[in-house]
Amino acid sequence: MNNDVLPTFEAHEVRIETVLSDNGREFCGRPDQHPYELFLQLEDIAHRTTRVRRPQSNGILERFHRTLLDERFRVEGRRTWFETIEEIQAVLDDYLDGYNTKRPHQGRGMNGRTPIRAFNEGMPKTTNTEVTSQTKTAKLKAA
Repeated sequence: MNNDVLPTFEAHEVRIETVLSDNGREFCGRPDQHPYELFLQLEDIAHRTTRVRRPQSNGILERFHRTLLDERFRVEGRRTWFETIEEIQAVLDDYLDGYNTKRPHQGRGMNGRTPIRAFNEGMPKTTNTEVTSQTKTAKLKAA
């Protein structure tokens, strides 16, 4: 998150307000001691968790995991014997690049766009967030 996600969002002048995760040990723990919880506090990001034993709470990610397994790792696992985490990471990075920048998606609101295109098109047209917020507020009041 610190190396890839935050810099990408900052480059587009977008602030991450909330992160949704499962209740795994790598994400959850005592807020005053757990490294991930402390990181989110330092970045002023709220942390929400899904309901235990309820994968539907994060259905989009669950579907992505299935797609990743079906399209890449079940196939690649038959051809390649991975000996290091770095080898697996390289294959994952290559897949994610194509998934996010080249492959059109048909999911909710995607309309055949790539995720990066949908992200960029969803960005405010002005870099002044105060003006954007005032404009949005004015539009909501008018409606």
